[in-house]
Amino acid sequence: MTDVWRRVAAALLAVSLLACNGSVANSTPGAVPEVAATELPAEARATIEQIRTGGPFPYRRDGVVFGNFEERLPIKARGYYREYTVRTPGAKDRGARRIVAGKGGELYYTADHYNSFRRIKEP
Repeated sequence: MTDVWRRVAAALLAVSLLACNGSVANSTPGAVPEVAATELPAEARATIEQIRTGGPFPYRRDGVVFGNFEERLPIKARGYYREYTVRTPGAKDRGARRIVAGKGGELYYTADHYNSFRRIKEP
């Protein structure tokens, strides 16, 4: 079996698992776990407040478009998401923590520079 056919077989297996199961582990785009805003670090709660009030923002890149290229958030049109820095005490740069805001008002937190996200539940 050639390498191409092995990849095709693996893709077909994944599709059939999805059809039987409804999901494939947590790899489904848009399947984002939740976290209460009160459980986030104080710096993240401060960033949420800045987002809700329109700033001012401490970093020049705050508010730029977040591309969602890895599709870890629900898939939306380009420009739907904006990213904001969450201060990291002791970091000499912006650090890895961010909040990504959707145009619909939803917020997502990442502590590992977009490798994983949790949707923020606000009261």
